[in-house]
Amino acid sequence: MVMFSKRPGILPKLKTVSRKSTSPKKGRGRRAMNELRFIDLFAGIGGIRLGFEKQGMRCVFSSEWDVHSQRTYEANFGERPAGDIHKIASDEIPDFDILCAGFPCQPFSIAGVSKKNALGRKHGFEDETQGTLFFEIARILRDRKPSAFLLENVKNLRSHDGGRTLAVIVRTLEELGYHLEYRVISAAPVLPQKRERIYLVGFRNASAAAQFSFPEPNELPLPARLKERARDLGSRPVLPLYPGIGWILDDKVEEKYTLTDRLWDYLQRYKEKHAAKGNGFGFGLTGPDEQARTLSARYYKDGSEILIPQRKSKGNPHANPRRLTPRECARLMGFPDDFKITVSDTQAYRQFGNSVAVPVVTAIAARIGRALLASRPNRRTG
Repeated sequence: MVMFSKRPGILPKLKTVSRKSTSPKKGRGRRAMNELRFIDLFAGIGGIRLGFEKQGMRCVFSSEWDVHSQRTYEANFGERPAGDIHKIASDEIPDFDILCAGFPCQPFSIAGVSKKNALGRKHGFEDETQGTLFFEIARILRDRKPSAFLLENVKNLRSHDGGRTLAVIVRTLEELGYHLEYRVISAAPVLPQKRERIYLVGFRNASAAAQFSFPEPNELPLPARLKERARDLGSRPVLPLYPGIGWILDDKVEEKYTLTDRLWDYLQRYKEKHAAKGNGFGFGLTGPDEQARTLSARYYKDGSEILIPQRKSKGNPHANPRRLTPRECARLMGFPDDFKITVSDTQAYRQFGNSVAVPVVTAIAARIGRALLASRPNRRTG
C-alpha cells in the first residue's frame, strides 16, 4: 500500500497539480547544458555530481580527502578525487563554469556544536580543522572567477553564532563579485525524511542572477523508485507528496540489521530517563507512512534516530526494531539503486549521512544551468 504523510501547517490547502520536470529536453537544451562544466569540491561520494550530471553538465575536477569516500566515488564515476584541498593550487584545476561544494557541516551543525561545546572544543570558523575550509572555496573563486557556484550546508549555518557566521560567508562571496541568493530547502516533498539544508547560489553576471530562482516544492523531482510507487496511486498525486519511509524499504533484510535485545533495552531505558527529565532525546520509531528524522553520519553507531518497527518472528521473538540498510539509506537520500556501495556498512552509513539530497540538487542545477545559458545566448563555453 502506498502512503503519503500529510504535513498540516506547511500548506493550508493541498491541491492536485502536475509535477514540473527539471530535466532538460532532448536536443538543443541538453546540448547547451553539455557546454557547462563544473567542479566538485568536498565531493563526498558524489551526490552533487549526480544532480548536475543529470542535467547534462560535465564534471572536470573533483576533490575529497576521505579515502573511504574516494573509494565509493571512484567506483561510481570512474575517477579518484584529488585529496586535501589545501594542497591543490587554483591553476591546477581545469577551466570550469560552476563551482560546487558541500563544505563540511559539522562545525556549524546543531549536533556538532553541542558536542564540541560539551567537550570544550571550538566550532564554526574557530574549528581549525574544518571550520576554515570555506575560505579554500573563496580562494578558488577569487583566483578562477567561475560564472556561478552552489554551496550546501546545514540549516543551522543560518543561525550559528547569532547569524554572524553566515554574514561572514555572504560578505566574502559578495566581495568576490558574486550576486548571491540563499534558501533553506526541505527534501521532505520527495524524500521520506525531514532533511532541511541551506543552499547558497551565486553568479558573477547580474543578468544570470536575475534569471535564477530556487525551485518550489512541486519542482523537486521524484527519484525513480518513488516514481514507481507514485504510479500505484492510479492518478496524479497530490503535491507536495511527503512520501512515507515505507516507499524505500526492502521486504526482506538480513537479521544483522535487527537490534539486539541488549541494545533495544538500553535505548528504551535511555529514552525513559530523558523523558522523565522533560527532554526529547531518544530513538525514533518510524512507521511506513511516516517521515523519518534527518539521517546523520552517526547512524552507524546504533541507528536509533531511524528505527523500523518489526513483528514478532522466530528469529525476533521480542519484535525488536531494525536499522535501515545502507541501500535504504541511499534511497533515503535520493541515490539511484544502481549506485555502487563498495565499503563497509559503517562507512556507508557515514557517507550517506554526510551526503546531499540528490533531488534537491538536481532541481537547483537545472535552474543554475538555465540562468547561465539565458544570460549568454550567443556565447559558447569552451
